[in-house]
Amino acid sequence: MQFHGKNFIGNQLSAGTGISFHGVESATQRQLDPPFFEAADSDIDRALQLASNAFETYRRTDPTKQGKFLRAIASEIEAIGDALIDRANSETALGLERLRSERGRTTGQFRMFADLIEEGSWVDARIDRAIPDRKPLPKPDVRRMRFPLGPVVVFGASNFPLAFSVAGGDTASALAAGCPVVVKAHPAHPGASELAAAAIVRAAQSSQMPEGVFSMLHGRAPEFSLAVVRHPLAAAVAFTGSLRAGRALFDAAAARPRPIPVFAEMGSVNPLFILPGALAERSDQIAQGLRQSVTMGVGQFCTKPGVVVALNDDATRQFADSFSKLMGSAPPGPLLHAGIYGAFCDGVKQVSSLPGVRTGAASASIANQAAPTVFATNADTFLNTPKLAEELFGPSTVLVTASSRAQMLDVARRLEGHLTATIHGTPQDLADYSDLIDILQQQVGRLIFNGFPTGVEVCPSMQHGGPYPATTDSRTTSVGTAAIERFARPVAFQNFPQQSLPPELRDDNPRGIWRLVDNKWSRDPVSVQ
Repeated sequence: MQFHGKNFIGNQLSAGTGISFHGVESATQRQLDPPFFEAADSDIDRALQLASNAFETYRRTDPTKQGKFLRAIASEIEAIGDALIDRANSETALGLERLRSERGRTTGQFRMFADLIEEGSWVDARIDRAIPDRKPLPKPDVRRMRFPLGPVVVFGASNFPLAFSVAGGDTASALAAGCPVVVKAHPAHPGASELAAAAIVRAAQSSQMPEGVFSMLHGRAPEFSLAVVRHPLAAAVAFTGSLRAGRALFDAAAARPRPIPVFAEMGSVNPLFILPGALAERSDQIAQGLRQSVTMGVGQFCTKPGVVVALNDDATRQFADSFSKLMGSAPPGPLLHAGIYGAFCDGVKQVSSLPGVRTGAASASIANQAAPTVFATNADTFLNTPKLAEELFGPSTVLVTASSRAQMLDVARRLEGHLTATIHGTPQDLADYSDLIDILQQQVGRLIFNGFPTGVEVCPSMQHGGPYPATTDSRTTSVGTAAIERFARPVAFQNFPQQSLPPELRDDNPRGIWRLVDNKWSRDPVSVQ
């Protein structure tokens, strides 16, 4: 597979500033060819100008044609074959099996959104018919639906080089909403990014989409990312990554003369609570499942359980011993890139040196590979040591023992916002700890019972988001069909004639979508009153 290393500015290629960098083989730190060129300020401007121009056409494109475009992207990605998997594996060391599964998720997302927009009800059409003779004032005819925001800036994530990157769910949902996309590729997997970008451009051309519906830029400096967000033609931002970077983008977007929305998925510890009945019934099974969840993908999932809470008793001590041995036998593995590896090593050293924290287990260390690690502490130490509640990206977790039910609940109350929280228990446990569920419901986007948070099902009911600092907007999701709502806004039409209304709001309902008509859901045409 030949690479050119250039930026995609609509249908054109650009070597940008001429300054280049290389991808790196994650497992060996060997430099990979070819060089990739950083975009210039003029490339940012050109990409967003093309996106703005494309928006005027693309937002009016028939949803059936948009759906064919999304399906074409999925087919083009599949047509790349093993070259995409092999390059992504070289750049991330995530493993061929994992990446094949991720490719399936990637293409499935595009087809899922194609189905969604072809059916059409996602626009949430609402119609309240006029009542001219209402007293004391007539009621107007009011009709409302969602419309696309405009060009969306998408930032590729390091830990999902396919499903949360150039052709990931953010790109799929933005394009489905009718928004052109400008991607800032992640420098840790530039080769996989180029292959995915080329597939999207080919699909856009074969589907006769307007030039600029998609562009991709390379840039490593934080200021480059901020410049893309600050560009006056950007209308929204989607990001997955660290709290520091996500907050910087959010602040930059808010400080613009015209602020724009940012959906940033950032840090999440994903607390897991083990209740007494569950430990009595299946302690070994929970330990084995937890070990798999913490070490999956070398601990580089945003839903990895980073804090485990249980009561301080004999059953918990036995569980901790079993779990520690399992983690100690887990093999170390390469992390996505040197920066993540360095941050993990630094984090392990910092946590290990904290007063009141014991290192329960760490597997044998290998150069440039992260060793699965368990820390143990009590709830008093945890509650008084903020560092323990921060995400440590990699294969580690903190076991916290509470002296009482009340202290366990106090730990739950003091946690910040997270993507998930998990409870292992019996039906009686849930009855005894019903207030734990109430507390966690206010702090996370997804509650899991007797399972593990790693593994996010892509389906309409999925909520992948949570209160800050998990995300900058807990009202929506980055996974599932509801992700499209991030890139649309409602507009109401009052007393408009039928011929001037969008098809979705006309009386005859030509698209046959579900609509809320006078407070009742219906797909039928609206009768004239």
